[in-house]
Amino acid sequence: MGKTFSFTGAKKIVFGNGELLKLAGHIQDLHANNSLVVIDKNLAKTDLLEKIEKVLVPEGIKFTVYNKVEPEPPIELADEGAKLAIKNKCDIVIGIGGGSAMDVAKATAVLATAKGGAVDYLGLNKVPKPGLPKIMIPTTAGTGSEITFTAVFVRKNLQKKEGMNSPYLYPELALLDPELTLSLPPAPTAHTGLDALCHAIESYTSVNSSPMSKMFSLEAIALIAENLRTCVHDGKNIVAREKMLLGSLYAGIGLANAGVTAVHSLSYPLGGKYGVGHGLANTMMLQAVMAFNLPAALEKFTDIAVAMGECVDGLPEREAAYLALEAVEALIEDCGIHATLAQFGIKEKDFPALADVALTVARPLENNPRKITKDDMIAIYAQAF
Repeated sequence: MGKTFSFTGAKKIVFGNGELLKLAGHIQDLHANNSLVVIDKNLAKTDLLEKIEKVLVPEGIKFTVYNKVEPEPPIELADEGAKLAIKNKCDIVIGIGGGSAMDVAKATAVLATAKGGAVDYLGLNKVPKPGLPKIMIPTTAGTGSEITFTAVFVRKNLQKKEGMNSPYLYPELALLDPELTLSLPPAPTAHTGLDALCHAIESYTSVNSSPMSKMFSLEAIALIAENLRTCVHDGKNIVAREKMLLGSLYAGIGLANAGVTAVHSLSYPLGGKYGVGHGLANTMMLQAVMAFNLPAALEKFTDIAVAMGECVDGLPEREAAYLALEAVEALIEDCGIHATLAQFGIKEKDFPALADVALTVARPLENNPRKITKDDMIAIYAQAF
């Protein structure tokens, strides 16, 4: 093997149907009793907050709701959340929803005990201390944010996305209840599920993958390939939802330890400048980046093809590897995704500027199995046009 590696993650993971009902006990285990609940706008309009109230109030746990989170969240939301936590003397932050809510929650928790604002801590390892305890509860099977050390925001004044990356963003508890994903409509189920597939494929093909990370990434690919179609078209199937949430969790673990690749670098400017949702932006980039990377990682792409159910017996290595691209294309199509860059008002003349921004998202590019240039990026954008 000859490879040295480290492996990190959330301090504790709890997975199972109905686990939300045990939330009060988990808060008490962290010696807290005054929660800031960070939730996105749309989810706040459902009965989920009522469920949380019924779980917390009988146990004497106070909570304040911060319900301003929106998709592709602007960085100002983290600062506003921290001020609310301080004002109400909250001693724990609970993020519930998709990746946006959990990213805002993680950043809010560390900002509540730090000086300055969120922009001061963008980049790698700039967060000074753990901040308030954090519990992350995903309601989508996609971003893996409940298990990562990253919080990503849009800086509207710069028209770009940037991340806060620190081990202090790992939550004290990732609480995954598959029942919370049952009401997710088909389109966001597809977008978030394919986002998880991107995480799994990128982390598996990353040059920083390790024997442990690859184990999680490959199993994530298999679980997603086997269950995402069912979740999109038969959303009340709890068995498929369980397996899909587990696949998303595994993909997040792979991502946190091996990193992502050029898919994310290329997708960031689509969200930052044009407001394309993160999962959809990644999905639009995935196939073209896989095709670009394939010659540099034939064995890994063959593994991906097998994990997605393709038969590679007797095939030359390149043909076997190419089946991974065909399997991904079929899954995207079966999930009803037919998006193109042109649909978002992006024009061919915009590609060089998009590539310039993508080049600044450096860490994923360093993980990419094949060196990628600006001209390569422009060609990839053209394929997704």
